Amino acid sequence: MTSTPHTPSSTSPSTSPVIAGLLLAAGGGRRLGGRPKALLEHRGRLLADHAVATLREGGCGPVHVVLGASADEVRARAELSGCAVSVNPEWTEGMGSSLRSGLAALTGTGADAVVVLLVDQPGIGAEAVARVRAAYGSRTSLAAASYGGKRGHPVLFGADLWTDIAAGAVGDQGARAYLRAHRDAITLVECSDVAQAYDIDTAEDLAHLE
Repeated sequence: MTSTPHTPSSTSPSTSPVIAGLLLAAGGGRRLGGRPKALLEHRGRLLADHAVATLREGGCGPVHVVLGASADEVRARAELSGCAVSVNPEWTEGMGSSLRSGLAALTGTGADAVVVLLVDQPGIGAEAVARVRAAYGSRTSLAAASYGGKRGHPVLFGADLWTDIAAGAVGDQGARAYLRAHRDAITLVECSDVAQAYDIDTAEDLAHLE
């Protein structure tokens, strides 16, 4: 008796899609005096730990983490067990390079889509991730959290879109250019009732951390 091997990338009504989580955690905190954002603390744990837990509790897996600034220290201090971790050597070029690095690492893993989260947005929790994840319909799905009608993070990219998204991810824009060009295809998922989409970019923003 022979069995047919399971192919994660081919989903059917009886097969749950594989929705990976991608955490972009490479930033060096230039406007924070060079304090890497992944190593900032919020509610007793590193922002990297907080974000990994948010993706997992939101139903994403596997979880891939892209590091950059102080990568060795982040690996040593953060709880990244069970995550696939890569280091973006071009992290100083901006978020676009980290997004390209993460999508390249996920290509060929069998994931049908990815939910992308930024390490410096601790006000976004698992419920927002779960809502955006639930917007998956196919490998061409494109979805994003919305805050009062304004697009934000997390975002979901179907696997069939990754090549085009990566091609346009330059500088510190990430996927913004792609999302602007395909705004009519985006499913906006309102999350303002369960999350706050602030960024930790400046010294003043540190007031958000507890």
